[in-house]
Amino acid sequence: MKIAITADPELPVPPLHYGGIERVVDMLVRSLVERGHDVTLFAHRDSRPPCRLVPWPGTSSLSRADTVRNAVTLGNAVLRGRYDLVHSFSRIAYMMPILPLPIPKLMTYQREISRRSVQLGHRLSRGTLQFTAISRRMTREVEHIGAWHLVYNGVPLATYDFKASVAPDAPLVFLGRVEEIKGPHIAIDVARRTGLPLVIAGNIPAECKSWFEANIAPYIDDRLIRYVGPVNDKQKNALLGSTRAFLMPILWEEPFGIVMAEAMACGTPVVGFRRGAVPEVVTHGATGYVVDDVDEMVAAVTSVGAIDRAKVRQHCEAHFSGDVIASRYEKIYRSLIGVNKAQAAALAN
Repeated sequence: MKIAITADPELPVPPLHYGGIERVVDMLVRSLVERGHDVTLFAHRDSRPPCRLVPWPGTSSLSRADTVRNAVTLGNAVLRGRYDLVHSFSRIAYMMPILPLPIPKLMTYQREISRRSVQLGHRLSRGTLQFTAISRRMTREVEHIGAWHLVYNGVPLATYDFKASVAPDAPLVFLGRVEEIKGPHIAIDVARRTGLPLVIAGNIPAECKSWFEANIAPYIDDRLIRYVGPVNDKQKNALLGSTRAFLMPILWEEPFGIVMAEAMACGTPVVGFRRGAVPEVVTHGATGYVVDDVDEMVAAVTSVGAIDRAKVRQHCEAHFSGDVIASRYEKIYRSLIGVNKAQAAALAN
């Protein structure tokens, strides 16, 4: 198949540090190329994919002018490129010029879904645009509009080393953007109540620096609580593989949370609040624990020794590996292209 894939223009594919969507796109592109597909990636100019790259001229998803420039770039390329399918991980607005065209299109939502954008895309495409979400939780308000598929996010397993056991003094880990809705302050509370060391890793968004100084910095003592800043893939692998448990104390309806799959790829149990996709990703009692409050998280952390780390890795291999994710998208592609050919044949007759 000849496939066009789009990513947001802000970060390169793959990203150096933070960038969950970009990591999924990179993993998918590499898997598709390995399977013999002809892939073109529309992304940030510093991207380094194993395929043809078309750099976005616009660098901001929030800029109306950049959105128009990127939409024109994609539209012109699709008209010239004879693609079998366009798969968007970016903004549906970039597909506006091609929505009425008969070429099959797939829109993957990795963030909160706009009901209006789904309605508009479905109507303008006349059914040639279908949708995927990365958790069931995301689609509750829109699943009746158009055709939907569920494809979880995943991780390239070769990037993460399985650790069958950890040291007796292994820490807890929080890894993600260090901001209130991610719950690093709750992770600190859990560490203090259990007496277990905690490593906090991740970037501090500029708008959250005052919150960090008030709610996180006072507890960093480099003994019980350590903050190590952003980490690259090598550092992340070492950190997640050496931890007793990964904490996911989110205070919002997070669509997926790739870091949970990254932790499980190392064999590390996940303990998370029952928010967003956590109950879909974590199998309670088998790959970690799904809890409802801080008291339950404290109790769960003291019980993670009962979790078989080998089974955690096996679960990740079966449900969240790059190969599994690529196979699911590939199946959807073939279905979309088949529907398109059937419709064309019907019109010809």
